[in-house]
Amino acid sequence: MNDPNLNQLLKWSVRNSDVSREDATSASDPKAARYPDRGLNPEALSTLLGGPSDADRMKQSMSAILHPDLDLDNKLVAFDNFEQLIENIDNANNMENLGLWTPLTRQLESNEPELRRMAAWCISTAVQNNPKGQERAFVIGAIPTLVKLIIEDQNADVRKHAISAVSSEIRNNQPSLDEAMKHIPEDVSGGVKVDSGDMESVDGIIAKLRERNASS
Repeated sequence: MNDPNLNQLLKWSVRNSDVSREDATSASDPKAARYPDRGLNPEALSTLLGGPSDADRMKQSMSAILHPDLDLDNKLVAFDNFEQLIENIDNANNMENLGLWTPLTRQLESNEPELRRMAAWCISTAVQNNPKGQERAFVIGAIPTLVKLIIEDQNADVRKHAISAVSSEIRNNQPSLDEAMKHIPEDVSGGVKVDSGDMESVDGIIAKLRERNASS
């Protein structure tokens, strides 16, 4: 049995049976420990119920976002679904395997502001407190594009979400911070080397970018 989801389902069913046998109170108290969270992840649950996996839904969402004949409203629904899926760090880290980082990053250059905004939002979600996600955003070259949006985009919401993405990307990630500092204007960066672990200094840079956005 090589399918990790099937392996987890087997472990879950055995554990579930053990708890049912051992819990003397479960028969009389439906709120007792009969239904604790037993760690069945969404992928395994989808296998159990026969529905599409999170990976399937992520790919379907991106296909909808990229579909040339789909209207903007439905693309935004697909983007919202995608963002909710990658709030799960395992799903965010699966984006590389599914080949989703490149099409997501390309949406930062969409002619449609709402798609640029959602792309920045999704990148922010994928990299927040996630070193693997930060690494992928760095390798795929998202940072210069995000900073360009912050500095040049005419849409305030696009700039706002691009700032959030950069903020999440550069914290405790020196290569990403160094890359961002190459593109951030000197009146914001100060032209000095900043330690990515120095949260006060990083916060100061992000605060200046937000002030710049608010005044644009």
